[in-house]
Amino acid sequence: MSDEFDYKIEAKAADATTADASAPPIDYVPPAERPEQELYHSKSWWTTYVFSQDAKYIGVQYTCVATAIAVVGLILSLMMRTQLAFPGLNVLDPSTYYQFVTMHGMIMVVFFLTALFLGGFGNLLIPLMCGARDMVFPYVNMLSFWVFVLAILLLVSSFFVPGGPTGAGWTLYPPQAITVGTPGNLWGMVMMLASLVFFVIGFTMGGLNYVITVLQARARGMTLMRLPLSVWGIFVATIIALLAFPALLVGGLMLLLDTVLGTSFYMPAIIATSNFGNEVSTEGGSPLLFQHLFWFFGHPEVYIVALPAFGIVSDLISVHARRNIFGYRMMVWAIVAIAALSFIVWAHHMYIAGFTPWFGFFFASTTLMIAIPTGIKMYNWLLTLWRGNIRFTVPMLFALAFFITFLNGGLTGMFMGNVGTDIALSDTYFVVAHFHFTIGIAPVLVVFGAVYHWFPLATGRMLDEGLGKIHFWITFVGAYMIYFPMHYQGLQGVPRRYFEMYNSSQASSSGLNEFITIVTIVVALSQLIFFYNIIYSARAGKKAKKNPWDANSLEWQTPEMPPKHGNWGNELPVVYRWPYDFGVPGIDKDYIPQNVSPSQVSGAKADKT
Repeated sequence: MSDEFDYKIEAKAADATTADASAPPIDYVPPAERPEQELYHSKSWWTTYVFSQDAKYIGVQYTCVATAIAVVGLILSLMMRTQLAFPGLNVLDPSTYYQFVTMHGMIMVVFFLTALFLGGFGNLLIPLMCGARDMVFPYVNMLSFWVFVLAILLLVSSFFVPGGPTGAGWTLYPPQAITVGTPGNLWGMVMMLASLVFFVIGFTMGGLNYVITVLQARARGMTLMRLPLSVWGIFVATIIALLAFPALLVGGLMLLLDTVLGTSFYMPAIIATSNFGNEVSTEGGSPLLFQHLFWFFGHPEVYIVALPAFGIVSDLISVHARRNIFGYRMMVWAIVAIAALSFIVWAHHMYIAGFTPWFGFFFASTTLMIAIPTGIKMYNWLLTLWRGNIRFTVPMLFALAFFITFLNGGLTGMFMGNVGTDIALSDTYFVVAHFHFTIGIAPVLVVFGAVYHWFPLATGRMLDEGLGKIHFWITFVGAYMIYFPMHYQGLQGVPRRYFEMYNSSQASSSGLNEFITIVTIVVALSQLIFFYNIIYSARAGKKAKKNPWDANSLEWQTPEMPPKHGNWGNELPVVYRWPYDFGVPGIDKDYIPQNVSPSQVSGAKADKT
């Protein structure tokens, strides 16, 4: 519904953001301006659970498939770490090591985190939080998931083609990516690029659904400035992805043509002619063109993952600290500002490529500028926590862990954003540590917190709190024991992507690698606690009461828990306030749900007294 229908229907006690203290409570909301959405109701087990058009089931499907491929990526990382820690065992040969590096990076960044935040949480939360019955295009939504599954199958099949998967690194830089001597330079590369093409196609279908649902299918009274920040994060991240993924698609298709048809988009003549050692023309393709196209997608990709995490953490902190989110509008505009700036910082990944210093100056400046809206969010989270009635639940613990971890990753990013320090630290383990803190560990902590928070919504049961806290402390402390030493390795000049460092000049490197690998194995095994908790609780866990966290947002206000197909029963909700009305003076409870009118609040108090 358009913002022109932002009806003034609340008093100050009902909506701290827009109400006039002198205005009387108004319960009337004009009727909907468009008819109800007609939904396809499943008629069989297959159409209910497999080829479902219900966004909630599709969200669970995305989550399960993304988690399954993440387990593959985790196993690859364990094998890489074992090779680094104990090179004498020859767990992996050089070719296999580089192939595992490539597959691990691509799986975790694109096929796990992107799919989980946008496909998983996007499908589960957007219709419910907006007060809609479903996505506006349920069939297209279902189709987008199965195209994503096809992309996963193509990716996994690269393990079984001649030569195995590509070993070019997850950035896929030509010309070495497709030249002889690089593992998987033909069939492995073809399968990787085909997988990425189908992933982009599937996401485009799903992404258009998310954007149109947020813009056109909100409940009456649900203006944009009453949306939970989780929706804002997913919504803006989707827009970023719709603008950034075409660069990856075009760049990947040109690389595919170079691989299969022998074109020269990225292949310089000196490589294309195989006339090594002789003077030849340097005219031809440009490898730097691919780097520009890749990182035009690659750095917005960081925020495609980070912005949904920001939004979810905002909701977790507000609910579990029992405080209104501090500076709501500022938080929204910070998300928008981060999204805009993410498109003009890509070349800080290319400082060592040899471009003009003025080019480096521009991108260093924009990189430091993006810290401003990010810092605003950090301070607003801190001020939300200030003097709050903090409940140290498992979701809150993971939210606080994200706050600390992303702050650490952002501070190390200041080193990488400056030209001088980046040139010295580039391609060392400092980059590995920074990258994993920012886009690896921090978002995964949010994933865990979100699962613990919304698990009752999806299943109607609570996860075990004790097992959750054990899982949290092992994961959080273990992650720091893994990646903090890598900063030291990077400052010592230890290079990344080396399959062994047996004779490394850095004497401490071998011992640290052994320590890191042992901790990595312990942390990986601790995730079995999480999976056991999920499986056991879904079957026999404590039944959750309706709205177990006493939250205000609409997903907890459905007539049934978990919500049925169509979400809202006979009537769609009407929204009277923002989603963060905690601790309003003069009411019985410390929260007011979005769909409770002012008269219902005052009437309930009058009845009690």
